[in-house]
Amino acid sequence: MYEENEMLIKDIVGAIRKFVRAVSLDTFKMSREYGLTGPQSAVLRTLFKEGSLSSASLSRRLYVTPSNITGIIDRLENKGFVERTKKKGDRRIALIELTESGNMLSSELPDPIEKRLISELADLEPEHVRILALVMNQILNLIDAKGVNSEFLELHHGHEPDHENKKLKP
Repeated sequence: MYEENEMLIKDIVGAIRKFVRAVSLDTFKMSREYGLTGPQSAVLRTLFKEGSLSSASLSRRLYVTPSNITGIIDRLENKGFVERTKKKGDRRIALIELTESGNMLSSELPDPIEKRLISELADLEPEHVRILALVMNQILNLIDAKGVNSEFLELHHGHEPDHENKKLKP
């Protein structure tokens, strides 16, 4: 390691630790204050914004596997935040709907840290965003993070991918 880089390297590693800690604290806060995991809050936000959806639609919108979405919905149903109802005209399809308490909770949920980050990045000049993307990819290459899932919840304004690992069960 070059001596002149030592201080900068410490700053970079410190910033990465701070970032990871901020994400962790955001997740902990959601769990402590609302009793929800990231994927559970994403389901509630999606239903609040888009209305009743099938579990298959939720699975596609949040980029989680069908088996994971079933577990998330089961937990939310047990908490009384969602309910399954048969779709009119096709009883084979169950729609996931917010209950009154689920609707109230969804309206109070704060934005996840990813959404705040995306909003702030969107305000930067395109060249700065491009540089940040290059730097982040270089850092990920340095730590050989090829196998780490990179999908996010609430990334776009339309269909919003999941920031939790697809195989991660809440």
